[in-house]
Amino acid sequence: MQFNHVANRLDPRHFETVVEMLKLQLGFIELRRTERAIWLRQPGSNVDLQFSRSETANRDADKLRSQVSFLSDTPREALEALAVWFGARGLAATVGSYSDREFYLDAPEAFVDFVVEAMRPELADYGV
Repeated sequence: MQFNHVANRLDPRHFETVVEMLKLQLGFIELRRTERAIWLRQPGSNVDLQFSRSETANRDADKLRSQVSFLSDTPREALEALAVWFGARGLAATVGSYSDREFYLDAPEAFVDFVVEAMRPELADYGV
């Protein structure tokens, strides 16, 4: 088997806003779309993101442990810019931290089972 994609859930009310953020702010391209889901890829990557619409009313209390993760030389600032972008579109988003090199963005009304993480590139230098 070969790794293909990761799937997460979005609230249908904010589905298109999150997709727009990924496309406009992070350069993702749309690969495929159905009534319930979308597959996206960031150029230069070989792992895709799938998002499905979910009506789940109760959010995962431990969703900080489930991330869509990005590398950035300025992770806090990158996520704060996305939080401002969401806020300008009426979607509350907050930035928190796991450490001084790992940060996360949560938009609780939209993200059902994950947060967006940004971390310093050296944290992904695994030596393999």
